[in-house]
Amino acid sequence: MKFDDVPGDYTRVLVGGGVRDGWLPYADADGSPAVFEPEGVTHADDPLMLYFTSGTTARPKLVEHTHVSYPVGHLATMYWIGLKPGDVHLNISSPGWAKHAWSNLFAPWNAEATVFIHNYTRFDPAVLMAEMDRAGVTSFCAPPTVWRMLIQADLGQLRTPPREALAAGEPLNPEVIETVRREWGVTIRDGFGQTETAVQVANTPGQRLLAGSMGRPSPGFVIELLDPVTGEPGVGEGEICLDLSARPVGLMTGYHGDPERTAKAMAGGYYRTGDIGSRDADGYITYIGRADDVFKASDYKISPFELESALLEHEAVAEAAVVPAPDPLRLAVPKAYVVLAQGWEPGPGTAKLLFEHSRSVLAPYQRIRRIEFAELPKTVSGKIRRIELRERTAKGSAAEYDEGDLR
Repeated sequence: MKFDDVPGDYTRVLVGGGVRDGWLPYADADGSPAVFEPEGVTHADDPLMLYFTSGTTARPKLVEHTHVSYPVGHLATMYWIGLKPGDVHLNISSPGWAKHAWSNLFAPWNAEATVFIHNYTRFDPAVLMAEMDRAGVTSFCAPPTVWRMLIQADLGQLRTPPREALAAGEPLNPEVIETVRREWGVTIRDGFGQTETAVQVANTPGQRLLAGSMGRPSPGFVIELLDPVTGEPGVGEGEICLDLSARPVGLMTGYHGDPERTAKAMAGGYYRTGDIGSRDADGYITYIGRADDVFKASDYKISPFELESALLEHEAVAEAAVVPAPDPLRLAVPKAYVVLAQGWEPGPGTAKLLFEHSRSVLAPYQRIRRIEFAELPKTVSGKIRRIELRERTAKGSAAEYDEGDLR
């Protein structure tokens, strides 16, 4: 077995039947002693969990959390979700990814809420909503991919919508929020965090919601925006960073076995998220994009998220991802990879409609210049792998449509 040679003094549990030397059969667990006697003291700063990041823009990193950073740090997550004792909470996230620990473990258990698991092999919106009705789900959290698939279905199938609706993992497009509000009478509240942290910025219950904003800093998190070039704090737009002079409880120890990467992430007294945002006079932070994703076209800065949100306003678009495409005149132009909604066919006619829509809702420098109809590559946790799209775009594709050719 592949784990036999993993170094360390671990308890090895065998699931699925069979017998193997040095492994405890999971089927015998009900015969274990009812009383647990610890063999020693567990310190608050001892390692508890290791999680890989999702790897949307680079290779995944291994994040180390302690007996405090997640169990206690996720009190902020519980506050964001709005969980109460007796709630039935459903979170769409696979085990092995940090969001599963956020909303399937620490936040609901801290709140004395019930964790409801919907196990499926292929996502079916109708089946999901039937299960939510059956189990009486009162709070529901899902990544934007799931929300975008849900609004393609008849949301009226859910007879009793949840009291709390949340999205995390990637920014959620405003038109999705508006559709759910119209159909369910519930406003999806965005939250921003990382595998490395608990929720850093959120739209919390009772807070005034600002369209397009992630909300304000969570309790215990002091957010600074640093100028990406100079590293100076106090700018209106910059890299979202955590002030380590007020180090939040819900922050990782570091990247496991990688002190150099840890030191780089926490240089100068700040933990650097690698995400770009802007802050208004009331402290609301709006997501712009990963530092790796924001690009320039004709010397204008382009936020892919803003362009993707504009495309999703068109009924033909189920999902979209925008990346820079090389251009001899402008250096780069926005290219959109589009997944079409049911009933729409890929082809020059649909591409022309989307180019026209782009021209009508976006500034001239933001307009989509190329379109390719294709499935979006994603991580196991459902995030779009933009690095793969950028690499594909750099090689060129005969399947793309150019705005200039369809006028």
